[in-house]
Formats: sequence, structure tokens, C-alpha cells
Amino acid sequence: MDFSFLAGNLALDFVATVASRDSVAEEKLRAPADLHDWIAMAGIVDEAPTVTARGLTDALELREAAYTAVRAHAEGGTPSASERAVLNRFAAHPEPVPSIDADGLRRRGDLGAVLSALARAALAALSDPRVRFCDGEDCTRPYIDTSRAHNRRWCGMAGCGDRAKSAAYRARVRTTHTP
Repeated sequence: MDFSFLAGNLALDFVATVASRDSVAEEKLRAPADLHDWIAMAGIVDEAPTVTARGLTDALELREAAYTAVRAHAEGGTPSASERAVLNRFAAHPEPVPSIDADGLRRRGDLGAVLSALARAALAALSDPRVRFCDGEDCTRPYIDTSRAHNRRWCGMAGCGDRAKSAAYRARVRTTHTP
């Protein structure tokens, strides 16, 4: 599975494991192995833990609570009581444990620790006024706007930004070449 990490917050990248929520709702975490791969790519822990079907269900519950809470925050609202309860429940678990050995820094933890780190990242996003959602057509990906002027419009230039700029260019060309 192809995952991207460009939101500036791991919880927001996790939320983006469902693409185009308002149209096709492409689910990228269909099996425990998909979640295992996402965790390995995210680098939350050095060795991704075993993921069971129950673990995937828990992760999806966290992801959906994070999505709706972040959406509410970005629109100027507050998360519902049920979303807050889910985020708080997962955040209450211990995070991955850092340690150092002769080879350097290590981060270890089970799936509960990984989900705790994601819940805590979601809570951090809920206090960040720079959370935005992509303006791309059919894109429902959140991100932290770290642009200097705070006017970033797309989740990334390699996808939504390129498509939007190409469409704008084609529209300009059509209007200048219309008889």
C-alpha cells in the first residue's frame, strides 16, 4: 500500500488513510497487514507491532474520532463528547518507550502505545489553529499549514496542487484561444 506523510502531524496523516471521504471513500487500511505497514512507514516505533483484527478495529475507531474532531476544529467547532471520550481513552495508554543503546535511540511499544501516540498527536492538532483541509477536488486530507503567509491550499503540490494548477492553466488557455 502506498501511504504518504505530508500533513505535519502523524494523526492527520493517519486520518488520511481514507481518501476522498466525500465521494469514493477509498479505504487504505483494509486488513491488519495494511495497518502494520502504515505503522512501519510512520516510524512511531522502530519495529511495527503485530496487528490483529481487533487491533485494526480499535485503530479505525480512533481514526474516525480523530477525523470528525479535527474536521469540527478546522470549521471552528468543538469535538463531540463521544469523540473526546475516544481520543482520551486511547491517549491514556502509555506511549512508545524511548531508550538508547550502543546503536542509538530506540522506540519500542505495542499497538496500544502506537495508538496512544496517535491519539496524543490528534489532541495536539485540536489545539493548533493552523489545521486546514485540502481545497483539492474530492480531497478530504487535513494538514498543518506551516506556510509563511498561512495560505496553503492543498495537502501537497505533488497531487492536489499540481492538478489544481494544471486545471487553472488549461482554463486560462481555453479563454485566451476562444474565437
